[in-house]
Amino acid sequence: MKKQITNFALNPDKETLKQFEDCYSEKFVVKAALMPDAHVGYVAPIGAVLATKDVLVPAWVGYDIGCGMTAAKLGKNILKVLKLKEKAIYEEVKKRVPMGLGEIHIKEEEITTATQEEYNHILNEFKKGQHSKQVLQFLESGKALRNLGTLGHGNHFISLNSDGKKVPWIVVHSGSRSVGHWVATLYMQKSSGKKEGFEETHPLSINSEEGKEYQNLLDFGLEFAKLNRLEIIRQVVISIEKVLGKKIKYEIWTNKNHNHALKERGLFVHRKGATPAKRGERGIIPANMRDGSYLVEGKGNAQFISSSSHGAGRVMSRREAKEKLSVNKFKEEMKKANVIGNFGANSIDEAPEVYKNINDVLNLQKKSIKIVNHLIPFINWQGEGRRR
Repeated sequence: MKKQITNFALNPDKETLKQFEDCYSEKFVVKAALMPDAHVGYVAPIGAVLATKDVLVPAWVGYDIGCGMTAAKLGKNILKVLKLKEKAIYEEVKKRVPMGLGEIHIKEEEITTATQEEYNHILNEFKKGQHSKQVLQFLESGKALRNLGTLGHGNHFISLNSDGKKVPWIVVHSGSRSVGHWVATLYMQKSSGKKEGFEETHPLSINSEEGKEYQNLLDFGLEFAKLNRLEIIRQVVISIEKVLGKKIKYEIWTNKNHNHALKERGLFVHRKGATPAKRGERGIIPANMRDGSYLVEGKGNAQFISSSSHGAGRVMSRREAKEKLSVNKFKEEMKKANVIGNFGANSIDEAPEVYKNINDVLNLQKKSIKIVNHLIPFINWQGEGRRR
């Protein structure tokens, strides 16, 4: 039977296309699609959607299991005071949410009670499935729990935004932190049989012992990532309440992973930096720290394998950005856009110019999603450097 292979990528380079071809040529791949924001990754390109029969490929999910986006809508009558207090809010969130590269953790007593209870629930669900003692010991050690409510680094961010109706929103981009990285490393090693050089396409049969373990642990990691972003939202709300001196209402609009493998219609759909977009399904597509994020709704398009882009897509590597872009110009650009944040040498690799034109990316997926709102940031928190 002929495979369904579709390519919606905006100006992909040869390396990205080669990675995609190498992946979809595997005999266990039934169908594949490349999203508009696609660019080169490791093993599988970022923006690849790969549907497999009876196997999971840890390297195609990647290290940041459950990386994704969450949007929370705040009360519409507080935007003015949020902007008046934006500097104090910026500093309070920096104090409360650990951000940056390396082993950053939150103190256990600072994690909200609701999040601690939800963590215990997903851990108990994990115990019901097949698992190794090594993994359970790690998850019960306290190290995993202390990752909750931490942002990480790179393109992970928190933003405080407003929409066209002057309603404020919190948007978070983060994943499963060191938990996902540890899990990915362990099962890439197991699937490859190597301690080094394991970043390759090695499938795990879902009927094998290791395949069952990985699927159970993957499910845990995806829930953990969603809970991490939810705890960050909770900590940002607590920070705002402290600055304003009053309680505020909020509701979660969506909490969506874009690095995962999910069972859909009998197949395992691996999305490596691609947002699920089944009919009526809510998603978030961030543009950059200046142009904000787009709230979207899926159309369930089969050619896209019910998926959409997970962002605008990089056109410049981190090293290239640091070598070519001007820090002063970057600061001026963000000041002109009325966004406050730490815009310097440590975050220039996330400057707006590093990404593709979001309008071009969105235009290429009109058949997969519809835009329902556009959120413009006025505060940005980017995880760079080291903390704690």
